[in-house]
Amino acid sequence: MALQDVLDQEKAVNILLRTIKRRRIPSAYLFAGESGVGKKFTAINLAKALNCLKRSNAPSVITNEIDNKDLLHITHQESQFDCCDVCSSCKKIDSGVHPDIHIISPTGGQIRIEEIRKIEETLSLKAFEGRWKVIIVEEAEAMNPFAANAFLKTLEEPPINSLIILITSVPDILPETILSRCSRVNFTPLSYEACKKVISQKSNPPLSPFDSRLSTIVRLSMGRPGLAVSTDLLEEREWFLKVLREMMKAEKDSWNSKEEMKKWLEYALIFFRDIIITKITKEVKDIINIDIKEYIKEFGNGIDLRVIIEHYQKLNALMGFFKFNLNKSLTWNYTASLLRVLKNVKI
Repeated sequence: MALQDVLDQEKAVNILLRTIKRRRIPSAYLFAGESGVGKKFTAINLAKALNCLKRSNAPSVITNEIDNKDLLHITHQESQFDCCDVCSSCKKIDSGVHPDIHIISPTGGQIRIEEIRKIEETLSLKAFEGRWKVIIVEEAEAMNPFAANAFLKTLEEPPINSLIILITSVPDILPETILSRCSRVNFTPLSYEACKKVISQKSNPPLSPFDSRLSTIVRLSMGRPGLAVSTDLLEEREWFLKVLREMMKAEKDSWNSKEEMKKWLEYALIFFRDIIITKITKEVKDIINIDIKEYIKEFGNGIDLRVIIEHYQKLNALMGFFKFNLNKSLTWNYTASLLRVLKNVKI
């Protein structure tokens, strides 16, 4: 796979290819966008393009000068700056064994200062076999304050022919001092057809385009096919409904972690969104939970639209408080109290 194989991110890909063509590679990129839209896939293929052995026109000198004018339309000439995907360098990067390409991920929910020290040490050395040393930092927002402060020095004095790519779905959490030193490239949710193509091909086992589950999975992904490929969204949705029934029966907290709590609330917002749409439009073609449309309609029967909207707004506000370390049991009780107005609904 190459940069040109990144689906539905034409603007981001074109910017990257044009900067390679013009030899305007910055010292650091910030790839920002929701999880599962192709940021890591793009970062890996950018590393391949910079180090591809079959390209004699690969940039060999770093500069921070970037001109974003007229970067939206890719031509055959720009495509020549993509990776070949068959040379030894491309294959090593795909396999995760290239000595000059490193991917850093959070451990225990954090990126600690020790990881940043490793990055500094890695970048201080000359490339072993590639033209560029590339560091890809997943979930960059997970850097703790000590790691973020240590990282500033590397961003301020980047070694020549090195590139750092920070990947994040919540860029506003990162310190402004880091944001200001990165060239930002935004990634957007994919279209329905692009998601369908990715999910049908990448699912394990692959899903047939005629599989009745595919439409629901694509809708549940909400433009983020990477999530559908890495997670069983239908199984997660069934778990949400099970917990919803437990909550409405006034059972005890069954969230096993704060991550589960957040995941459940995400599905709850989708669920109530669908109820609102069916009550306003009397149609189901635009709902996400299309395979349980009758259940959605039944759930909303007898409930005033105003009440449903109020519930949605309160649950949405609750999601905004996650950065304040919500208590799991208290959140369960609060959410259950909001739903007691629905206690007479058949579940």
